[in-house]
Amino acid sequence: MTESSSARRWRDSPGDVDRDWVRPEPGRREYVRDAVLAAVMLGATALSVLLSQSSGFYEHPSAIWISALYVVVCTAPLALRRRWPEAVAVVVGAVFVVAQILSVPETLFANISLFIALYSVGAWGRHRARATIVRVLIVIGMFVWLFIALVAHASAPGSFSNIARSSAISPIVAIGLLQIVTNLLYFGGAFYFGDRAWAAARERSALVARTAELAAEREINAQRAVSLERVRIARDLHDIVAHHVSVMGVQAGAARRVVDSDPAGAAASLRSIESSARTAVAELHRMLTTLRDDEHPAGDAPSTRGLDQLSTLVGDARGAGVTILSRTIGTERPVPPTVGATLYRIAQEAITNTIKHAGPGAEIDLRLRYLDDAVELELGDTGTGSTVAASGSGHGHLGMRERVDAVGGTIQIGPRARGGYLVRAHIPTGEAG
Repeated sequence: MTESSSARRWRDSPGDVDRDWVRPEPGRREYVRDAVLAAVMLGATALSVLLSQSSGFYEHPSAIWISALYVVVCTAPLALRRRWPEAVAVVVGAVFVVAQILSVPETLFANISLFIALYSVGAWGRHRARATIVRVLIVIGMFVWLFIALVAHASAPGSFSNIARSSAISPIVAIGLLQIVTNLLYFGGAFYFGDRAWAAARERSALVARTAELAAEREINAQRAVSLERVRIARDLHDIVAHHVSVMGVQAGAARRVVDSDPAGAAASLRSIESSARTAVAELHRMLTTLRDDEHPAGDAPSTRGLDQLSTLVGDARGAGVTILSRTIGTERPVPPTVGATLYRIAQEAITNTIKHAGPGAEIDLRLRYLDDAVELELGDTGTGSTVAASGSGHGHLGMRERVDAVGGTIQIGPRARGGYLVRAHIPTGEAG
């Protein structure tokens, strides 16, 4: 099988395939989830502000209207975090800084909102360079504000009057380092998890695309296998029709030579010609129905094998070390050549599948049944039949089904309840001829 161009691209340079990938717009479900998240954060932030004001930790908390405005502006934009992630991150970051300057009595959910906003830029930013620049600028701005706040706090008179200075590291340095490490972990986590979410979405998209292409390739291969099998069927039918036409020519010549001297013999030859002609017309009809418009590939030589060659097929398999029990049930009778060729090919394919997939020591039970108006071929094995469909391409099964359909029969292919695999073909024969 020829490797597809896309498969070669994924194999040779998988990064090139995703370089220009843009994450699709979120759907209605994502927007609903974001709205619910914003509502939950709004309620939690409002409760946090109320509890913080009541706790007395803040000597000069901001006015109530400022706190209320902070609660709304800090959390409501999260409802749009996937649609406009960069804008939401800038707004939430600005509100975070202003709230600290105005002494809004709340920091817990403000930090959570800022983390979600920065994460969303990494996870949903559709322009990667812009997403990176926005996050870097926000982080730089936060650290500049942090240093200004630390310097201002350290410069305030009496800021560290109650702190013991017996340790080896200055309290100012220790507090500054703790703040820096905490913020590095905070912003680094938002960066890392946001980028990982975007990369995971990109990988899922690539996997979906690969799966779709592989499914399309499997469909093409299956159609190609069906076409090839139809051509093989047509070749078999062609040989059968050619045989009947040749017989008709010989019988017509014989009838012409004895028509005056042996009228009875000539009449018998003509009856034989009539029977052969009817059979040839029926087989020709089947051939034209089967062939369709498929291209004629070069390759396999035509075959006219039938039920009388089943014993040879069984003998060859036994010679290869396969245990086969072969039985014929009912009274043997001639069957149409197309039916015989179809059953022979099905037996050949089923035995081949058993040898390839059923495992060592598997035994084959082949039964040929002659019914009143049909002939039935059943071939079962004692191997691990559940692995046949999984390990094979399935083209052999398609070919068997096509052959049986071409002669108006039915076929059953699948694992047996008691273990092993079963192929049973039932083909109506009508009158033997």
